[in-house]
Amino acid sequence: MSRLFGTDGIRGVANKDLTCELALRLGRAAGHVLGGPGHRVVVGRDTRRSGRMLESALAAGLCSVGMEVRLVGHIPTPGLAYLARTGDFVAGGVISASHNPAPDNGIKFFDHGGLKLPDATEDQIEAAMTGDDTLPRPTEGGIGLVGDSRGLVKEYEDFLVSLAPKLEGARVVLDCANGATYRVAPSVFAQTGAEVLTLFDTPDGANINAGCGATQPEALQRAVVDRKADIGFAFDGDGDRVITVDARGAVHDGDFVLALAARHFARHGELDPRLVVGTVMSNGGLEATLARDGIDLVRTKVGDRYVWEEMVRTGALFGGEPSGHVIFRKYHTTGDGILTALEVMHLIRAEGRPLAELSADMERWPQVTQNVKASRRAQWESSTAFVAAIKEATDALGATGRLLVRPSGTEPVLRITVEARDAAVASTTAARLAEVAQKELT
Repeated sequence: MSRLFGTDGIRGVANKDLTCELALRLGRAAGHVLGGPGHRVVVGRDTRRSGRMLESALAAGLCSVGMEVRLVGHIPTPGLAYLARTGDFVAGGVISASHNPAPDNGIKFFDHGGLKLPDATEDQIEAAMTGDDTLPRPTEGGIGLVGDSRGLVKEYEDFLVSLAPKLEGARVVLDCANGATYRVAPSVFAQTGAEVLTLFDTPDGANINAGCGATQPEALQRAVVDRKADIGFAFDGDGDRVITVDARGAVHDGDFVLALAARHFARHGELDPRLVVGTVMSNGGLEATLARDGIDLVRTKVGDRYVWEEMVRTGALFGGEPSGHVIFRKYHTTGDGILTALEVMHLIRAEGRPLAELSADMERWPQVTQNVKASRRAQWESSTAFVAAIKEATDALGATGRLLVRPSGTEPVLRITVEARDAAVASTTAARLAEVAQKELT
């Protein structure tokens, strides 16, 4: 049987793959493994229609093994992680499918330190789900209670405000993706003194990530230019990633943020050790840019959990992914889109140069990713034809490029990424491999 937990919790189409019955069993198993009777867990969600349904089932499962549940309602995922590590909770659970479309949903947990659960703990929970009949079933006073704790979201907002720079005179556009940042992000930026223009901040349960947000920032690009704003930020549905748009309407990803932060602190003698943690998806241009300042790039497999683990192991201050997950270890344990946006504003002000000018300092190599819907994506290495096509492409690229094939842990797709100094080479190579994968793996 395949593993229930993917790279970022459990995900699937709500009420089809991720059912109430599954959420109930997960709540019972997780409650038993993470704390048991009398312990408290905080639970939040994004704005999807299915969120409250799954929240109810998860909370019921947790209460059935004696856990006390505190519901905070709509909250960005990093906000839930913050509450888990600062409040009197043994764990936190968040119901969200991040940047995925509205029909999807997911459930993941953070421990009392605000960290995503290690594989070993997730395996324990899965094992407990298969042995549900053996889990405790307390009665009367042993049954856990559900409490309304929506006021706790203000604690997360206050945390962000405490780290925010003064931004009087700045005009900022925020794309909230009709997701979990729709209240917190505009409020935080308003308290900095900035003039705030907000897009996609009216969630209806079905419009999360629809034509907006970090994966589709085109509307934000137009708005920044049309409204003559200084900068724009696009969050994803659960607010753990952010994409930045400069005054010209140009988009800058997580690699840019890492380069900006690391190089600034290195020049001021405050980057110790002189390294940044990225992933196999980090652009070769980031590595080259950092190298100019004597900064190393350490790569991990995809997933901010693995980035965090490597940051702790190496002592790195900054780490993240091109998608916009960026971790500032001094302040948080996970990627936080609002925090990252505030730090970008800090850095721009400290550098005394506009974002468009700062971005010119960074190299970026053409990179093309093809997402192939492939039912047999996990078996790609068993396809003789596809493996042969990969070898041929790798040999052709040589030292002038890089190739990565990765089955998604959150969607039924095989991601094929080709990076090359020549954009045409990257594009044609990726298209050729995608054609072979489509034929061999679906």
